[in-house]
Amino acid sequence: NQGHELKCKYLTVSVLSHRTSLPAPMFSRNDVSIWSILKKCIGMELSKIAMPVILNEPLSFLQRLTEYMEHTYLIHQANTTTDSMERMKCVAAFAVSAVASQWERTGKPFNPLLGETYELIREDLGFRWMSEQVSHHPPVSAFHAEGLQEDFLFHGSIYPKLKFWGKSVEAEPKGIISLELPKYNEAYTWTNPTCCVHNIIVGQLWIEQYGNVEVINHKTGERCSLIFKPCGLFGKELHKVEGYILDKSKKKLCAIYGKWTECLYTVDADTFDAHKKSDKKNSEEKKSNMQVQYDMPLPDGDTVQVIPGSELIWRIAPRPDNSAEFYAFSTFAMQLNELEEGMKGVLPPTDCRLRPDIRHMEKGDIDSASAEKKRVEEKQRLSRKNRSKSTEEWKTRWFHQGTNPHNKAQDWLYSNSYWDRNYSLLPDIY
Repeated sequence: NQGHELKCKYLTVSVLSHRTSLPAPMFSRNDVSIWSILKKCIGMELSKIAMPVILNEPLSFLQRLTEYMEHTYLIHQANTTTDSMERMKCVAAFAVSAVASQWERTGKPFNPLLGETYELIREDLGFRWMSEQVSHHPPVSAFHAEGLQEDFLFHGSIYPKLKFWGKSVEAEPKGIISLELPKYNEAYTWTNPTCCVHNIIVGQLWIEQYGNVEVINHKTGERCSLIFKPCGLFGKELHKVEGYILDKSKKKLCAIYGKWTECLYTVDADTFDAHKKSDKKNSEEKKSNMQVQYDMPLPDGDTVQVIPGSELIWRIAPRPDNSAEFYAFSTFAMQLNELEEGMKGVLPPTDCRLRPDIRHMEKGDIDSASAEKKRVEEKQRLSRKNRSKSTEEWKTRWFHQGTNPHNKAQDWLYSNSYWDRNYSLLPDIY
């Protein structure tokens, strides 16, 4: 039985009982003058600038990307319904949930080294994932995940463009994300919203995401057009997401609304439009009585106003009580860098879990983390220099460039052989 063989092959890297904290709490960043580092960089692309390790969180960007999978149950849910609009609700909720882990995460993930990889097998959530850093300038991370019952494929490549604007850092995640559901012969594609970290220099750091996200079902022509709203003058719109599911002739089938930090609801489109109209009228009356502008929106509890007749389609998993001590990680994020004895002989030598600077930082040893970060980055520069002297070109191992089969855009496609576990020719990057 091929499925059984598959299972045996990767069982050794599947953790049976997951950790609930990191080995050491995070350092205070209060003593670090971010301004002295960033004032040279206004308007520049930050991927080319070496940042001090204290601004990081102990994960590689490849691991951070894996957090897309935290709410995989939404994909499984989509597979259980025969109605394409119900599936679109689940897929749209999955697209929003995939960026929910950014909330309050102000630490920067480590830039992956060229050739770095990460894998994760979660039998409890029903998927396995692998990713590779396929390009260094520009930095491009490619990923491929599959359902353990061969019930979905989720893949894409992300090129995060980071820009510094004086008070904020903006990350625009260029690249395409695709989800395939073989049971219905369907493919969905979308791109992520822009993420911005505010008050970089002074004040309390806070995060917003904004921009349009369009989830397209390439088989039925249905689409879900979502707007991640910018904060606005009084913080009233902060974290809000809203939009509609449309059929192929652009007729509204239903509305979706909520906050990417909390939950999403779906409701009849006419009901939603009527609610928005009355809401706008009320807020205009209020606005004429207010003349305040906040530097940071006011925090509140579950703040989504539920329209009568709505159905909840997603609610974020609550952060653990110790999250603030550990870089605002979710329970899922705490588990990403786990390394158990049994894994060492199975993982490829390029896996992020074996990366020394991240491992030191996780243990709270900032000086060693900083020294190792410098060392591995220097090693990377040296091997690039050596390659440019010879005719040797860098070869990606697990992905190749090609055309996305669904929207015909340039993409990085999975080459299928990673789980054969033949890692003999991999580069020594650490």
